[in-house]
Amino acid sequence: MADDRPLAPSRSVCRSAHWQGFTQMAEYEKLVISEAEGCWLTTTTGQRLFDGVASLWCNVHGHRHPSIDEAIRNQLGRVAHITTLGMSADITEALAERIVEITPGDLSHVFFSSDGSSSVEAALKMALQYWHQRQNPRPKKTRYLAMSLAYHGDTTGAVSLGGIKYFHQLFAPIVFTPIRGPLPCSYRLPDGVSVDEACDHYAAEVETLLKQHHETLAAIVMEPLVQGAAGMITHPSGFLSRVRQLCDHYEVLLICDEVATGFGRTGRMFACDHESVTPDIMTIGKGLTGGYLPMAATVARPHLFEAFLAATAESKQFFHGHTFGGNPLAAAAAMASIDLFSENNLLESVEQKGRVLRSSLAGIANHANVGDIRGRAMMVGIELVKDRETKMPFDSAELVGKRVCQRATELGVWVRPLGDVVILMPPLIATDEELQRAGAVVCQAIGEVLEGESTGGKYVSGLP
Repeated sequence: MADDRPLAPSRSVCRSAHWQGFTQMAEYEKLVISEAEGCWLTTTTGQRLFDGVASLWCNVHGHRHPSIDEAIRNQLGRVAHITTLGMSADITEALAERIVEITPGDLSHVFFSSDGSSSVEAALKMALQYWHQRQNPRPKKTRYLAMSLAYHGDTTGAVSLGGIKYFHQLFAPIVFTPIRGPLPCSYRLPDGVSVDEACDHYAAEVETLLKQHHETLAAIVMEPLVQGAAGMITHPSGFLSRVRQLCDHYEVLLICDEVATGFGRTGRMFACDHESVTPDIMTIGKGLTGGYLPMAATVARPHLFEAFLAATAESKQFFHGHTFGGNPLAAAAAMASIDLFSENNLLESVEQKGRVLRSSLAGIANHANVGDIRGRAMMVGIELVKDRETKMPFDSAELVGKRVCQRATELGVWVRPLGDVVILMPPLIATDEELQRAGAVVCQAIGEVLEGESTGGKYVSGLP
């Protein structure tokens, strides 16, 4: 007979009304923020935490920045929201023009959405519709090539591109299958391939796939320079520009996902700027509003946009839209955030701040369980391994990365792992002192969790 008695209380029964993403709620210990300022968060229990991951990689100028706060308040006094399906707001029009000014090359048409995943969805549909509607249609071009361990978001199309087992494998029955490219990693190189040979090796792998599939390929989709969610996988120098050349040669569009790498994270406004690459479509989000409000955009070159121009009766308009795309409050925040880059010469300082952040980790550079410290500028990943010499990973069940981040949080620095890669991506305005102290805390946390191995540095007490 069925037992209808209520379950006894256990750790598997979570009473939280707030169901959080990528979080095992059965083991979740509440961490609730009541206020924030600059690079610091204050919990409801009064603990102050340095925001070591910029509130999931999006906060640029710190919390409660006066200029962005004022811009939102001023816009709130005018209009908070209107649709951008067939109409627009003046602030949204101005933002579109500003985005065209700062993005690479001739990217010139801006389609707004609400988040990074949505901007990728728009890019996929935009590319497909383009091949059907251009002057010389290529309707067989319906597939996409994505890199190994790719991450482009969590909506269905974006998940289809994804290649991270624990994020994406379960959803295989409801997604399309991309052509899978290489993992252009500079740490775990293929056997027999040196660092100097890596770019040529990975580019050759991409070309092999293009030779085989270019007739049916609509686009290559890639994160330029750094694959964030894959664990700050850092591409060899020159790989992005090689992919651009291959796309041109084989008539395949290039979509660059700059949701994470954009707005100064890599030391330039966009990662594509490092190699003077203009993608056919660029997706942006996260730092677009300075980390204040949800907004993203898909930015296209003229040849794509022009394929959608026709009489309404021909039904060639872009069949896609978002209720809150181009929201005026978010647009006001974005305008203020972009203005701050030039007003504060922020980009000129990011590379130097990245060097400070890395120098703060010198104490663990030779740690027996630190395999790699990588990234670009203010995007840093610390890969923890069981054996430094062989690069053997820890058993995932040991949750080493999670335990290190928990200890760092106890010590006053909020960081979050990607598996056993500890991520540091603070707001771009963090001071040298804040960066040095954050690094010292992470060094201490790694040393303590990994059996007290010597880190060569000590935690600086009295974090502000």
